[in-house]
Amino acid sequence: MSTIMDGLSLGAIYALIALGYTMVYGIAKMLNFAHGDIIMVGAYAILTSLQLTGNPYLAVVVSIVVCTASGVIIERLAYKPLRGASPLAVLITAIGVSFFLQAVAQLIYGSKSQSISLPDFGKVAIGDVKINVSTILTLVIGGVIMTALTLFVKKTRTGRAMQAVSEDKGAALLMGVNVNRIIMVTFAIGSMLAAFASLFYLMQIPSITPTLGSMPGIKAFTAAVIGGIGSIPGAMLGGVLLGLIEKICLSIPKIAPYTTSIEFSLLIVILLVKPIGLLGKKIREKV
Repeated sequence: MSTIMDGLSLGAIYALIALGYTMVYGIAKMLNFAHGDIIMVGAYAILTSLQLTGNPYLAVVVSIVVCTASGVIIERLAYKPLRGASPLAVLITAIGVSFFLQAVAQLIYGSKSQSISLPDFGKVAIGDVKINVSTILTLVIGGVIMTALTLFVKKTRTGRAMQAVSEDKGAALLMGVNVNRIIMVTFAIGSMLAAFASLFYLMQIPSITPTLGSMPGIKAFTAAVIGGIGSIPGAMLGGVLLGLIEKICLSIPKIAPYTTSIEFSLLIVILLVKPIGLLGKKIREKV
């Protein structure tokens, strides 16, 4: 029971990060490999706020603001000028932005790991099993955020505009949709989700390095591809599935050292069986 709950909690973190990847790809048709490093930016924002104010709730708000602003600034300065460029140029730029963010963090905070002290919510007993309250909070808040995002995309005017841009950018532009604004909003939402992911990640592993977002970012991207890159439900499913597999493997001593290879092997198997991912949509191109 405890392993399943921990797996769902970790899966919620991966899903929040994967949503950032899949939304940007679905709307802007680009892979933002710097997205994982936004988690690191959010983590350092929490650390700095705690050092200055000691208020964890204010630190969370500051992290959300800093991550959202970072996402918008990166989109404006790095990606908007490349709107009509080749996918390879955009990909290389994204990798460059990732290294840039890591280098800036290292210059400001150093390369050593720094511990962070977040409130301890204790444990709650469910039957004979004791589960961390932070795990339950991650699941509940993560579920609320993902539900709210789904409703936002389906029910609001901006959400429908996002769907229109995702389906056909040119047609959306002719219908009066401000494509540049929609892409900026997408980056802002994805970066805000990364701020929550950084908080939940620190609740599990309370230490920060400039490369903190690298491996969670790669695994979240894997989750997005497993679920179907560009699909919001797919990102959620892929994240939860990957989190469960990771925690179950880590709980079995004999296969724990091979956890990462098992996760990426799952990606290969799924892509061999269903190249578009579990919930991906086939795209028909007119010749």
